[in-house]
Amino acid sequence: MEKVRVVLYGVGAMGSHIAKFLLEKEGVEVVGAIDVAEDKVGKDLGEVLGLDKQLSIAVSNDPDAVFSRVKADIMVHATTSFLKQVYPQIAKALEHGVNVVSTCEELAYPYITEPMLAQKLDKLARKHGVTVLGTGINPGFIMDTLAITLTGVCQKVERIKVTRIINAATRRVPFQKKIGAGLSVKEFRDRIERKTITGHVGLEQSISMIASALGWELDEIEVDPTEPIVAKTPVESEAIRVEPDQVAGLRQCSRGITGGREVITLDLQAYIGAEEEYDSISIEGLPSLHMKIAPCIHGDGGTVAMIVNSIPKVIRAQPGLVTMKDLPIPSAVLKDMRKYIHQ
Repeated sequence: MEKVRVVLYGVGAMGSHIAKFLLEKEGVEVVGAIDVAEDKVGKDLGEVLGLDKQLSIAVSNDPDAVFSRVKADIMVHATTSFLKQVYPQIAKALEHGVNVVSTCEELAYPYITEPMLAQKLDKLARKHGVTVLGTGINPGFIMDTLAITLTGVCQKVERIKVTRIINAATRRVPFQKKIGAGLSVKEFRDRIERKTITGHVGLEQSISMIASALGWELDEIEVDPTEPIVAKTPVESEAIRVEPDQVAGLRQCSRGITGGREVITLDLQAYIGAEEEYDSISIEGLPSLHMKIAPCIHGDGGTVAMIVNSIPKVIRAQPGLVTMKDLPIPSAVLKDMRKYIHQ
């Protein structure tokens, strides 16, 4: 039984974490690596990942050459959040008959923001008999898939609220900078306007996925502007100290509305100094229920797991563009990955 042959597309911060985990998995063989960064192209993947060994896989900036040279079952894709930017990267794999699982947030449920690209991806994947999925921890699990799963015990669902509070001091420094920690409020708002701080991408996608799973037709989805969370007292991480009145992080809220009622609410807060970090899901219905995970699920580690654990389900799925609500329930791949594909 051949190993699951994986091509990596994107070996930056998140892609490197995923790559290292894949190299530990039984039944998996990394056969190629693609990246456009000049400081990575041509180097051995082992060196790029900071390992103490060579992997005899040179990072390439030529996807056609990689897919023509190796036989791959799936491409693990981790580059950016926006489907317009990653569409050519994903389409290239599909054209070569390779399945795709991606961290691209908009791909988690692309029908709401990029319906034409979603249609094109679905058609292309079906044509070549492969499957494409966007997933991760959020979107992909906490604020959509997990909430959908919890409604399975409900006879009625009136309203869903999901809250995620992250203490950014425990996260990567690039994440802390991404949320504006240490800036003045003016600097934060300037960067939001220039889109050098984009905040979180995926709330619209998560709301749309929940609504679709429940058969709700939403009249609109409201996405609030990204707002700064301002420190009242000094707070710090190992890398950034935030003084009072400086930005410690950000908050984003989004709502799904039907019939003038707010039926889905997503509230994401990420900032240095959060006294408690947790994920909570509240469902008003029959029965009503409340679930709380404390501390919250770590975003990086959770995303790595979701991507890798989804590989067998993507390979086994029917061809086309799928979302997490279309696949079997998520589960850990603890043993030889080949067993989960051929079981």
